[in-house]
Amino acid sequence: MSVSFRSGLSAVALAACAAGPALAGPTYTSASGGTFTYYGQLSPSYLSVDDGVDTQGDLVDNVHSNSRVGFYLRQPFGANTFQFRFETALGLKASNKVGQTSDPSNLDWDRTNLRHVDFSLSGAFGTVSAGQGSMASDNIATMDLSGTTLVMGQSVTDAAGAYQFTTSGGALSGIKLSDAFASYDGGRKGRIRYDTPSLNGFVLSASYGTEILASGNDDEYYDITVRYEKEFGEYTVNGGLGVAWTDKQTGTDTRDTVASVSLEHSSGLNGTLSYGDRDTSGDYIYGKVGYKMKVFAIGSTAMSLDYYSGNDLVSTGSESEAWGVGVVQKVDAYNVELYASYRNYSLDDNSGTDYNDLSAVLVGARWKF
Repeated sequence: MSVSFRSGLSAVALAACAAGPALAGPTYTSASGGTFTYYGQLSPSYLSVDDGVDTQGDLVDNVHSNSRVGFYLRQPFGANTFQFRFETALGLKASNKVGQTSDPSNLDWDRTNLRHVDFSLSGAFGTVSAGQGSMASDNIATMDLSGTTLVMGQSVTDAAGAYQFTTSGGALSGIKLSDAFASYDGGRKGRIRYDTPSLNGFVLSASYGTEILASGNDDEYYDITVRYEKEFGEYTVNGGLGVAWTDKQTGTDTRDTVASVSLEHSSGLNGTLSYGDRDTSGDYIYGKVGYKMKVFAIGSTAMSLDYYSGNDLVSTGSESEAWGVGVVQKVDAYNVELYASYRNYSLDDNSGTDYNDLSAVLVGARWKF
């Protein structure tokens, strides 16, 4: 183990220990029944990447589930509930922004780190939402019961997306991992959204939004989804299907079709599948198998193995492949989760260029309060 890697592990361990026992965000209640609840998390990690030529390591914020703070204000109105939600990422160095030619500041908060500034009204009619928040298709590609999404999931470039593939001659190719491995998940926008009540496990959702946090983007986004969640005896199933359209002010409009499903048995065995397609580009399929167990008294352990295959994502005829293994260990007494993963990425295309495989190791800890 290299000195830099040992140093990274030590720094992550110190950050997790310094958190101490978790302080559960209390809920304060007013005389009228309104409540205020705050929450947050820290997710420091160490990322080591071997691009086939050099190895680089850095302390980063784990974008699979980044460090953040937020709060809810809720007020009942008869049978209905009004809610305001505020949430922001802390703006720490993101694991998907570090690369051979990019080294972001350790702390660089701006308004694009705002995740939710969101109002909603819920009742028997469903939920109506407005403001900066999740589009209907947000997380539609990531239905996952494995317990390891903190360190590995369908968005396989969360750990090292800004790194470039290197050529067999040792040069940077100009092709980032984020170019070769798509997600097509809906994300967050300034939007209006409607969700139906659960109908025997099914929830229908639709939204319309625009980008309000970054200047120079006048694209329009709209989508429709259906989600399903149900237990059948010893089995739990989560699934979703969505279609999302982007009307671009410049360039070609796009339509994304995304689906994912995850099944878990009471024994802890689980499996996940995800598929995405963009009408102007390529498609991918992602699969994961995992197992949850209680090995240690401190908390449950989850382990997974996954595989991603993408077609035509970089260019016509290109093939992107990634596989990974990961583990998440809970420490219940402290609201801490320790995690580690290894992932390998490869790319082939019709350019006549041979690309080196790239591998990434991510280790860290998340403390929730």
